[in-house]
Amino acid sequence: MPNDNETIMDQRVITLFHESIEAKMQAGEQLAPLIAHSSELIVESLLNEGKIITVGNGASAALAQTFSASLLNRFEHERPSLPAINIGADVITQSAIAHDYTYNEIYAKQIRALGQPGDVLVLLSASGSASNLLQAISAAHDRDITVIALTGRDSDDVIALLDNRDVELRAPDASFARIHEVHLLTLFCLCDLIEEQLFGSHE
Repeated sequence: MPNDNETIMDQRVITLFHESIEAKMQAGEQLAPLIAHSSELIVESLLNEGKIITVGNGASAALAQTFSASLLNRFEHERPSLPAINIGADVITQSAIAHDYTYNEIYAKQIRALGQPGDVLVLLSASGSASNLLQAISAAHDRDITVIALTGRDSDDVIALLDNRDVELRAPDASFARIHEVHLLTLFCLCDLIEEQLFGSHE
């Protein structure tokens, strides 16, 4: 028989699942048109020989890597690889830039070197206040790169830098765990829509 502590923990797990579902449903209702539009921007870039650059810090960096890997390798179905690169995965390059310049430049310098007009930068920030991500947005604009920003709390600094061709996909205000979960589902939605538009339905 489960003891009282196990019962409490079981209920807490169920509560966390419910909170996750509610956050995702709220985000889906709010963001569906913006997610669809973002997928079209990415597809347009890919059809015009552009590439997708992804970036984030911490847990967001892991999500950025997941997205770029899903494009470059595959998502749900076999299809040609799509050009995507996560510039947050190269620790040696990051440490070199941070050592010679500042940590705030670790992404901006790579974007200015690797980015081309017509590319798309998919930037993830649960908090929206990291200077290295803000400088990444500025660098993207310098290279005529559209920005799709997945944001969460306190994202006013990010919003201030976005222009009228960029897209913000803001998760509903919640815990950072819920924000990351919404971001992951958003990225999976983008993967699905991109594959559908480029390669057709597999149903």
